Amino acid sequence: MIKLSRLSTDSISGILSEALDFANGKVVKAKSDVFVANLFFEDSTRTKVSFEIAEKKLGLHLVQFDEKKSSINKGETLLDTIKTLEAIGINVAVIRHQQTRYYDELKDARLALVNAGDGVGHHPSQAILDLMTIKQEFGDFKGLKVGIVGDVKHSRVANSNADTLRRLGAKVYFSGPVDWFDEAMLVNGTYLSFDNLLKEVDVLMMLRIQHERHQEKMKLTASEYLKKYGLTKEREKKMKPNAIIMHPAPINRGVEIDGDLVECKRSRIFKQMSNGVYARMAILKYVLEKQSFEFEEIK
Repeated sequence: MIKLSRLSTDSISGILSEALDFANGKVVKAKSDVFVANLFFEDSTRTKVSFEIAEKKLGLHLVQFDEKKSSINKGETLLDTIKTLEAIGINVAVIRHQQTRYYDELKDARLALVNAGDGVGHHPSQAILDLMTIKQEFGDFKGLKVGIVGDVKHSRVANSNADTLRRLGAKVYFSGPVDWFDEAMLVNGTYLSFDNLLKEVDVLMMLRIQHERHQEKMKLTASEYLKKYGLTKEREKKMKPNAIIMHPAPINRGVEIDGDLVECKRSRIFKQMSNGVYARMAILKYVLEKQSFEFEEIK
């Protein structure tokens, strides 16, 4: 699975349904040996660990791969690394990479690929767990209003979520610094000032500032950013009564969101993290079944 825009809405709904079943206690195991390697060329906590747990829950064999000690440091290309793993017997590779569209050079790979985040491109597994969290809360996406706020231009989370939410029938709004907004995103939603957006949305998705993808250092201090573009306690009071707060994390408390709001009653941030395991189980099962691997349900 490279990006959700390549999947039909029926396929996305099927993955979501499977993820919800896993959250409700469904247990499946691979019927044959399946070997998986996680290649993370960027730092990660939630994505990497939840993929590892998902793999173990599905009965997959996790083969450790340390990119810092791999032959890539000797000049080997990513393609040759993948072809090597494929030749040795790896069946699926989960890859996070700082290069946007790194997967373009892997078109000849025969093993299953799961994109765990590519540069400023896409983050399909994060989008699935976000959609799962929203579905648990509201039951459907049609007519739902979702606000994505912050460093939209550099966020692969924003890309994956906005496109998929729009296709599923939600109304998407964006806000944040104008310089950090790509007008190409307007195909998926509408840009509003933050204070106007707050009154409209059922789901408020705050984004971390992607400092590692900025060419220039941010001119605002943390407290200045929070006051101008962040979710403060005063802004939270303007939200709809049943609106929820989400964040893909890692969270910079006191920057994009007041620290006290991370665990408030509206927050579903840690619920998102829990759902990450089930979403990634569903994704792995989906891509492996496409490769003709079979799973059996354990009663």
